Amino acid sequence: MLARDIGIDLGTANVLIYIKGQGIVLNEPSVVAVETETKKVIAVGKEAKEMFGRTPGKVKAIKPLKDGVIADFELTEIMLNSFITKIKARKLFTRPRVLICCPTNITPVEKNAIIEAAERTGARKVYIEEEPKVAAIGAGMDISKPTANMVLDIGGGTTDIAILSLNGIVSSSSVKIAGNALEQDIIRYIREKYKLLIGEPTAEDIKINFANIYKPNKKEKREVKGRNLITGLPATIEITQEEIKEALSESINKIIKATKKVLEETPPELASDIVEKGIILTGGGALLQGLVEVLEEELTVPILIAETPLTCVVEGTGILLNNIKLLEENQQ
Repeated sequence: MLARDIGIDLGTANVLIYIKGQGIVLNEPSVVAVETETKKVIAVGKEAKEMFGRTPGKVKAIKPLKDGVIADFELTEIMLNSFITKIKARKLFTRPRVLICCPTNITPVEKNAIIEAAERTGARKVYIEEEPKVAAIGAGMDISKPTANMVLDIGGGTTDIAILSLNGIVSSSSVKIAGNALEQDIIRYIREKYKLLIGEPTAEDIKINFANIYKPNKKEKREVKGRNLITGLPATIEITQEEIKEALSESINKIIKATKKVLEETPPELASDIVEKGIILTGGGALLQGLVEVLEEELTVPILIAETPLTCVVEGTGILLNNIKLLEENQQ
């Protein structure tokens, strides 16, 4: 059987895999559970994420990707191998061509590490494309014309901002502030203000289901359970939406500042296109309540959320895999 092309969104928070002709076949957390003494991998993906913060001393749940790049090469390779086995790729394919997405500020060393990891999992040829470009394609933008399209891709480890025209990036920026950083902001705020330690799953839940960074409801409160750092005992506190807005304000301001910088570097002709078309938000961060309103107020341009912000990048890989000639040209 002929090898089918694969698109991989190798994200800090989640790994998504697209098979040409089938669509998205895998969407799992980028987590590996390891036995600390033997270094033996005992779980990958969803199963490993469920262990996060709940494992005994002998087991550690690790995120092998940090800030959009590989922090642990060995575990990333094991994770990729596990996912490719899970989708029965070894039975379906001989040696497929693989397209992997990465942040705009990735170094040549990091890029080579990703290529090597993919080759060792059985790829015949590996293509690397920048995430915001692929996200824009996945969001339905036509980036082939001489007009500007702007995308703000807020993932788990990085926020990628790019202005695209004629199939290329005109100006871009990548900041290591995104979903994971926002969760750490919540953990830090609650620890410092209430001397209560909470885990990443609790912080993620607050970010997704409670936070509102535009007009927080003063009366909206939520119970938060954790461990009191003074007594060492389990404790419960109440937080407000205003407090969470305060906790996230510094990171949100840094994303706004980076976006403004990209806009300032844009040629006037293209800037007018952005005023007309607006900025497309992609990635999980696009779903943060109140973000659209805050960005519109600060940037004075329309902000639109992509139809499927969580899967834009991997959907973009599918579109590019149908146009291999364009991929070949981009790699030269």
